[in-house]
This record gives sequence, C-alpha cells and structure tokens, in this order.
Amino acid sequence: MHYLKLDVWQRSYQLTLRVCKLIKSCKDYGLKDQISRSAVSIPSNIAEGAERQTAKDNVRFLYFAKGSCGELLTQVMLARDLGHFPEVEANELISELIEVSRMIGGLIKYRSSQIQEKYGEYRVD
Repeated sequence: MHYLKLDVWQRSYQLTLRVCKLIKSCKDYGLKDQISRSAVSIPSNIAEGAERQTAKDNVRFLYFAKGSCGELLTQVMLARDLGHFPEVEANELISELIEVSRMIGGLIKYRSSQIQEKYGEYRVD
C-alpha cells in the first residue's frame, strides 16, 4: 500500500473529505450524489491503479483519477454558482483540484516514461 505515502493520494484524500463534508447538507440530491461520486473517485482510482499488477494499468487508473478531477472541478463550480457552496470555500477547492490534477499528470508522465524505458513505445489505449 505504497500509495498511502504519495503526496497526491494524501492531498486528494483530504480534498475528498472537505468536499463530502461541505456537500453533506445540500438538498440538490442529484448534484450531491454526483459530487460525492467524483470526489471519492480521485483517491480511489489512484489507490486502485497502484494495487494493479501492471504499470500500464497503473497509468490507466491515474487517467481515470485525472478525469474525475475535471469532473469534480466542474461540479464544484456549479455548486458554487447555484449557491450550494460558499464562494471562498469553492474557490479554494477549485485551486486544490487544479493542483491535484497537475500532480496526477506529473505522475502519469513519470510512470509512462518508466514504461517506455523498459518496453519501448508506449500508448494507453
């Protein structure tokens, strides 16, 4: 469970806790469910990819986590603009999501370069 030591996993986990606590009292149940799912998906996909047997699977799940960052960022913006999230807290979450997404992107590049060094040409299908 080496992923527990990854800064990107730790930050995404803390981000998920913040989002879930903030959305707890929201009465828009569809948005609430969607936000919860995409938030939980970020650290979960980082963890799942790290526990997979192949580096290619690891990278694939990192891409899922990165996609969930984009999804959650959009949903936080919507929640803010619809009045479900306070503007200051939402903007802090947005900044953190941008940083976590950037960190995941860096990890993807790093892991992909390791694969390329080991196996030559590499593409995620």
